[in-house]
Amino acid sequence: MKKLQSSLLLLFLFFAVTAFAQRPGGQGGPKVKVTGKLIEQDTKQPLEFANVIIQTTSNVTVNGGLTDAKGEFSLEVPAGTYNIKYDFISFKTVVISNKIITEDTNLGTTAMASDATQLSEVSITAERSTVEIKLDKRVYTVGNDMMVKGGTVSDVLDNVPSVSVDAEGNVALRGNQSVTILIDGRPSTMAGSNVAEVLRLLPADSVDKVEVITNPSARYDAEGGGGIINIVLKKGKADGFNGSVVATTGDPANHGVSTNLNFRSENFNIFSNIGYNYRKNPGNSMNNTKYLNEDNSAKSYTDEKRENVREREGYNASFGLEYFLTKKTTWTNSVNIRRNTGGNDTDTYYQNYDADHVFTSTRYRNNNEDTDETNVNYSTNLIHKFNDKGHELKIDGSISMSKDDNLSGISNTTLGSDTTTYQRTLNNQEENRSLLQADYVLPIGQNSKFEAGYRGSFSTLDNDARAENLVDGNWANDPNYSNYLEYKEKVNALYTQFGSKAGKFSYLLGLRWEDSNIDVNLLSTGEYNNKKYNNFFPSAFLTYEFNQNTNASINYSRRINRPRGRFLNPFSGLESNINIFKGNPDLNPSYTNAIDLGFLKKWSQLTLSSSAYVNLTDAPFQFIRRLNGLYVEDTPVIITSPTNIGKEFRFGFEFNVNYNPFKWWRINSNFNFYRNQTDGDYSYSYFDQKTQQTVNAYLDLNSSGASWTTRINSKISLPYKIDWQLNGNYEAPQNTSQGRRVGVASANTSFSKDVLKDKGTIGLSIQDIFNSRKMKFETFINGESSSYSEMQWRQRQVTLSFTYRFNMNKNDKQQQQRQQQDGGGEEYMGG
Repeated sequence: MKKLQSSLLLLFLFFAVTAFAQRPGGQGGPKVKVTGKLIEQDTKQPLEFANVIIQTTSNVTVNGGLTDAKGEFSLEVPAGTYNIKYDFISFKTVVISNKIITEDTNLGTTAMASDATQLSEVSITAERSTVEIKLDKRVYTVGNDMMVKGGTVSDVLDNVPSVSVDAEGNVALRGNQSVTILIDGRPSTMAGSNVAEVLRLLPADSVDKVEVITNPSARYDAEGGGGIINIVLKKGKADGFNGSVVATTGDPANHGVSTNLNFRSENFNIFSNIGYNYRKNPGNSMNNTKYLNEDNSAKSYTDEKRENVREREGYNASFGLEYFLTKKTTWTNSVNIRRNTGGNDTDTYYQNYDADHVFTSTRYRNNNEDTDETNVNYSTNLIHKFNDKGHELKIDGSISMSKDDNLSGISNTTLGSDTTTYQRTLNNQEENRSLLQADYVLPIGQNSKFEAGYRGSFSTLDNDARAENLVDGNWANDPNYSNYLEYKEKVNALYTQFGSKAGKFSYLLGLRWEDSNIDVNLLSTGEYNNKKYNNFFPSAFLTYEFNQNTNASINYSRRINRPRGRFLNPFSGLESNINIFKGNPDLNPSYTNAIDLGFLKKWSQLTLSSSAYVNLTDAPFQFIRRLNGLYVEDTPVIITSPTNIGKEFRFGFEFNVNYNPFKWWRINSNFNFYRNQTDGDYSYSYFDQKTQQTVNAYLDLNSSGASWTTRINSKISLPYKIDWQLNGNYEAPQNTSQGRRVGVASANTSFSKDVLKDKGTIGLSIQDIFNSRKMKFETFINGESSSYSEMQWRQRQVTLSFTYRFNMNKNDKQQQQRQQQDGGGEEYMGG
C-alpha cells in the first residue's frame, strides 16, 4: 500500500509538470514572438517581475508573463492586432493600443514612471517578494519579514521554505540534516562547536537574505550532502548616508537594539552593523525510560523532567569598506566581532520506580552553567571586471579566531536523604581558521562561459573538556568524561566548469577535486586519527526553456559530508548524567550522489517551483542510542552517539508556490514529501559495572519510513498601513532506525504599522502561538530500553519592535535590495 501511495504521488508530479509545460499560451494559428524590455524612468534600472499582458482589442487575454532580472520579456501570440499592457506595483500603467503584430516584433525599451499617489497609499506592497523562486536556488529576503524582528538567525531559517529547525536547533533542508551553513559564503562556526548555538546568537536584524541551493554545481564547496544554505549579512548599497535602527523588547526577556549604517560615494562605500541583545529563554524537556531485561520485560523505570533558563547577553559589530579602485576594480575589507556571555540554570528531577512501577526515590540535579564566547573575523575581497560582459576575476581571503569557554557547577541530591554530591565541568574551545580562494570567469561568444578556481580552507581547534567530582573536599578528575581534543583540517580544492546555451537547451558541466587532510587527536588518551583522502566531485546540469516563464531541468552532483562539531567531541556536558550525548572522533565522511528534476513556471500572479529528487548516501551518520555499562544510583546510563552506518536511500518531491491573488495579499507555501530507507547494522560491547561482565550487543538498523512537511505564509496589507503576517508549519511523524519521531505543528503571527511618514515601523510578533514547538521521540532498543522523550528549547515568545529609517524610506529600500539581488555573499561561495 505504501509503495502504491508513493507511486501515485510521483505520477501526480509527472502529470502536473507535463500539464504546465504544455499549457497553451494563446489561441490557435501560427505563433509570432513579442519581445521587449522595461526599465525605471528615473534610475534606468531594469524592472524585474513586471506584468506584461497581451490582449485582443476586445480585452480577451491571449498571453502574459513577467519580466526577468534584466527587465526583458518574450511571449508568443498568434498574428493579429493587440493591446499590450505593462503593469508594476507603484508605477504608472503603460498601454500600447491596437498594435499590429504579423511577425516577430521587438517593442524596444519602455521606461515606466513612478506613481507618486500610489506610492504614498500602498508603499508596503512595493516591496520585493519575501521569497524569490529561481530555477537553481531560492532567495529569502529577511528585511521584508516581520516575523523575525528581534529574533535570531535560527528564527530566520525556520521561516525559509524547504528549511526546518528542530527544538534543538538542528537545521535540515528538505528533511536532510546533512546541510552546510555558510555566512557570507564562509563556514559559519568552529569545527568543534555547535552550529545551532551560533545561529541562536547571531541577531536576525543583521541578515539581509538567505540563499538556499539544493543541488550546487562544481563551483561551490562540495561540503553538505543535503545542499547549501548561505546567510548573507547586510551591506549597504544606496548612495549617500543612510541606515536604520531597530529596537526590540519581549516576553520572555528579549531586549535589544541594532543599527545598520551606510555611506556611499563615487569612490567608496562604508557599511556597518552594530547590535546588542539580552535574552532569557525558558525551556523544558522530559525523558521517560523503561529499562528492559533480555526478554523485554520491565526491569525498572525512570522519569526525567528538566526545566532550564538560558540567559544570553550579546554584542556584535561589523565594519566594512568597499573601495572602487577603478571603474573595473573593487576592493572590499570588513571586520566582524561577536561577543556573547551568559548562563544556563537547569533543574532536573528523576523519579525512580521498580519493575512493578512502584515509586522508590526522587533525585534532584542542578546544573549552573556559565558561558563566554568571542569571535573575530577579517575578510578581504578583490574583484576585477575585464569588461561588462562577465569576464572577471575574484580573489577572497579571510582569517578568524574563535573562543568558547563553558564552566558548570553541578549538585546532585537524593530527596529524603542528607547526601549531596558535587561535580563541575569545563569545556573550553579555541579555533583559528583561514580561507583563500580565487574564481575566474571567461565568457566565450554570446552563449558560453568557462569558469575555474581554487579554494583552500585551513583550521585548527583545541578543545579542553574536563569533569571533576568533589571527593573529601578535593576535586578529582573523572576520566569517563574528560579529554583534550585537537582537530586540524586542511582542504585544498580546484574546480572547472563549462556552460553553454543552444536554442532552448542549456547545459553546465563541471568537475571539482578536493584534497582533505584531517587530524582528530585525543591527546589525553593518546588516540590519533588521521583522515587523508582526495576525491573528484562531478556535476552536470541540463535545462530546457519552454518559453520566457517556463523552465525544466535535470541535474546531478556528488557531495561530501565531513563530521564536525559535536559529532566529533567525546564530551559536551552533563546536564543529565543518565542520558548523555557523546561525539565520535573516529567518524568518517559520508558521500552523496544527488539527482534533481526541477520545474519552474511563472504566471502574472503565481510562481511555481517543483522538484523530484533522489539522494544515495554511503556511510551516513546515524545517532545510536545505547547502554554503556555505567550506573548512577542503580539507574543505567544511556549514551547517544553518531556512527557511520551502511547506506541511505532518500527520494522525494516538493512544491514551492508564490501567489499574489491581490496587490494587498501575498502567499507563499512549501510542501515536501520524502521517504528514507536505511540499510545497516551496528555491533558493540561494553563492560557492565553492576554485573562485572562484558556485554556484546547487536542492533539491526534496517528501516524505512516516509514523512512530509508543509508550511504556508500569508502577508496581508490592511487599511491604515497595517500589515498582518501569519504562518503555519507541520512536520509529519517519521519512523527511524530505533523508533519514531512524533509529528508536530506550530504557528506564528505578527502585525506591523508604518508611522512617522513611513520612516518608522512598529511590529508585534508571537512565535509559537500555541506553545507546541516540541521535539518528540519514541525509542526502542531490544533487550535494553524503551523511552519517550520531549524537548522544547524555547517557550512561546512575544516581541515588540520599532524600526526607524533615516535617509531611506521603504521605496529606497526596495531599490537598494534590487541592486543587491545579484550580489552579496554568493561571490565567496565559489572555488
